[in-house]
Amino acid sequence: MKCYDIAIIGAGMAGATLALAVDRLCNGQLHIAVIEAHQINQPQAHPGFDSRAIALSYGTVSILQRLKLWHHFENIVTAITDIEVSDRGHLGLANITSEQENVEALGYVVELENVGRIYQQALNDCPTIDYFCPAKVAHIERTIDKVTVSLNDGQMFETRLLVAADGALSESCQQLNVPLQEIDFEQFAVIANVCTEIQPQGRAFERFTESGPVAFLPMSQGRSSVVWCMSESRAQQIMQSDETTLMTALQKDFGWRLGKITKVGKPACYPLLLRYRDSVVSHRFAIVGNAAQTLHPIAGQGFNLGIRDVISLAEEVSSAYQLHGDIGCYSMLSHYRQRRECDRKQTMSLTSSLVHCFSNHWPAMRIGRNLGLLAINHLPYIKQPIVKRTMGLVER
Repeated sequence: MKCYDIAIIGAGMAGATLALAVDRLCNGQLHIAVIEAHQINQPQAHPGFDSRAIALSYGTVSILQRLKLWHHFENIVTAITDIEVSDRGHLGLANITSEQENVEALGYVVELENVGRIYQQALNDCPTIDYFCPAKVAHIERTIDKVTVSLNDGQMFETRLLVAADGALSESCQQLNVPLQEIDFEQFAVIANVCTEIQPQGRAFERFTESGPVAFLPMSQGRSSVVWCMSESRAQQIMQSDETTLMTALQKDFGWRLGKITKVGKPACYPLLLRYRDSVVSHRFAIVGNAAQTLHPIAGQGFNLGIRDVISLAEEVSSAYQLHGDIGCYSMLSHYRQRRECDRKQTMSLTSSLVHCFSNHWPAMRIGRNLGLLAINHLPYIKQPIVKRTMGLVER
């Protein structure tokens, strides 16, 4: 039976980045297995690499540069140079600019469909990675010093460390009975790509409305990626509307900062929940990315938090390999869990607090949050901690 040092379940952006990070930090000395249920070279069939766009924070870009992966992205990303945060119908307004922060960009927007092709090629080009796709994990059996993995096509192998990177409802976590906590925000997100009369030119917007936040992210070809949060009943109405009705409703919520909305692509819709696992480790088992925590999309923190999981685990694996060779041992897993605890809690708390604060119609709360937005603009000691977390410049 073949034996691997590390096996990663899931080859979405978190799982694929982890495989490549481990290979690079360990100088190609480890044997790595990656198991993926969906064909990534058919992006429309892979839920991790669909037509959505995500924001890569400044900190995430630094990690990708360190791993020598960023050059693959440079031609397919759109820079975010300005972020405007506002409360619809009220005075509160905050601006964060790359010029103020002395950086080229606060972050970048990338379309996940393009990322799928990049990672497919990178995984195939890496001689130390065996890529099982399409394949699912049928059974996991753990002993003191190894994990035996059985796939649905009959193949079996052993590994010293198994990692779950298979999404919010991780089947591998379910098989190993790692509990999942859920908090329902009682909101749905409608996502779509739009064209506007005025091109965004690097400007991103987070606009808070009575029904929930609306985010616009700048994309290629002058488009914007929209995440529009609202109640379930309104989301159902929006999804059944024609393009003109949808554009009118979105224009009303977002306003005219980019002029008239001229076109809306096919929308998609999903419920918004905070899903997380209290512990990101178990015996010879670690959890990263959305399998560890799935956040509300407000402030765009979820994916970037997951990449910090990935690089932290890769660093701990590298340290354990150099010290004693057993990369799945208790001490390695314990170090990884301790490193991630503070960042996870603070980021989950921040996003949940923003949702509750800006989805609340109490007059005192409304006044308080608008004063807060004004303070962010004018008081550096309030602004800087928020800006640093937004840019992903946090301890991990």
